[in-house]
Amino acid sequence: MEHEKVNILLVDDQPAKLLAYEVILKELGEHLVVATSGREALEILLKNEIAVILVDVCMPELDGFELAQMIREHPRFQKIAIIFISAIQVSDFDRLRGYEMGAVDYVPVPVVPEVLRAKIKVFAELYRKTRELEHLNRELENRVRARTAELERSTAQLIESEQRRSMAIAAGRMGSWDWDGVNGDWMWDEGQYRIFGVTPQGFELNSVNIMGLLHPEDAARASQVIAEFGRGTTSYETEFRIIRPDGEERWCVGTAAATTDRTGRVIRVSGVTIDITERKRAEERQNLLTREVDHRAKNALTLAQSIVRLTKADSVGTYVSAVEGRISALARVHTILSLSSWQGAEMSRLVAEELAPYATGGQVDFGGAELQLQPATAQTLALALHELVTNSAKYGALSVRSGQLSVKWTIEHDRLDLVWIETGGPLVHVPTSRGFGTRSLMASVESQLGGRAVFDWRPEGLVCRLLVPLRPGVTPPEATNAFAVPVAEGARQRATG
Repeated sequence: MEHEKVNILLVDDQPAKLLAYEVILKELGEHLVVATSGREALEILLKNEIAVILVDVCMPELDGFELAQMIREHPRFQKIAIIFISAIQVSDFDRLRGYEMGAVDYVPVPVVPEVLRAKIKVFAELYRKTRELEHLNRELENRVRARTAELERSTAQLIESEQRRSMAIAAGRMGSWDWDGVNGDWMWDEGQYRIFGVTPQGFELNSVNIMGLLHPEDAARASQVIAEFGRGTTSYETEFRIIRPDGEERWCVGTAAATTDRTGRVIRVSGVTIDITERKRAEERQNLLTREVDHRAKNALTLAQSIVRLTKADSVGTYVSAVEGRISALARVHTILSLSSWQGAEMSRLVAEELAPYATGGQVDFGGAELQLQPATAQTLALALHELVTNSAKYGALSVRSGQLSVKWTIEHDRLDLVWIETGGPLVHVPTSRGFGTRSLMASVESQLGGRAVFDWRPEGLVCRLLVPLRPGVTPPEATNAFAVPVAEGARQRATG
């Protein structure tokens, strides 16, 4: 089941886009199903098990939002992951509307293949693991039911009890037990001792000691079960926790069946214990993964919404270009974080990705200490670097072939100190007011990261210093004299000569 292909439904009214999505997702090795309309998608859903739906927001007749609403209204499809393909012009209201209708993520246009594959892969794997867990749960439930029926039929015969004990030992994580209601004696097999973490030699088998191994919150329920057997209950099944002598907590599922005499008195209780700790831990990991995917999707959406909302321009074309640039910067750092399973981003790779278009002509020099940035810090710093490089390419050192850019960083007292030095470009004049890019850079570094961004508009080129705390509670120094940053004499001559 681990390698079984899952179905991924691609919905778009444009065949060219569907073909592009198929090419991008082909290397995942999953089964791709295409639909050219919302109605065709619904027909496919009724006939197939679908893991993930990738749907275009804008379609004739039945758009992506309406399709998502119809899917979520059907009980069978309520847990299917729906990812919207959306263009830049989708409003915040539409995005919120999509999430209310069950979307788990948005993928902006133009689509970044690596990002799309990563998102689809996460939800496909989550679907596969969920199906696998359901399969295991069904198997376990079938085993428990079969075992309970066997106990009810054969508790009066010793030979069948011995067979059950042998089966429990063979299963490895199972144990069986018997309690004599007449004299109060207990009998455990090897599996039961193993589950409870004790040995026949070191553990005196009696009711007091056994109750002492149960979790305090479950011990009272065990007393209630015994009382129910006395009132006529013949079988019982429940989950409970034990505390082994070494302090380890384990989860078990137990079944018990009582045998009574003609007067209704309980003379024997037999049971089976199954260690389900690994299953419980798998469920916890699945829940954690689900929450983590939801958290990352919301973070990415929040950043994208901030970019769209805060970007300003004099024309539609300029606005689109600015938004696309910032979204691309966010996508690049998202790819870096995905490669590390969102554990962090290497500083050198982050800088290299932002400077890549200008690094081939010998204009750029960068380097610094080895550093792994936290995901939130990496995302904000990537957008700040994007603003700096965009400004340099338009007006600064990277706008001419003679220009030079140096980016260096150090780590001191749990603080990142990055210095951006431009030389050899057009003569720099101190701006009379801060542009949106500068204000956005300073706001993101200072408000989101708790750091400082300081600009020195030298005639030979801009010098910018970013001071970013790497852990909570670290305060950057006052930046009034933050620019004891030397510029190489040769670079100064190039800038002034």
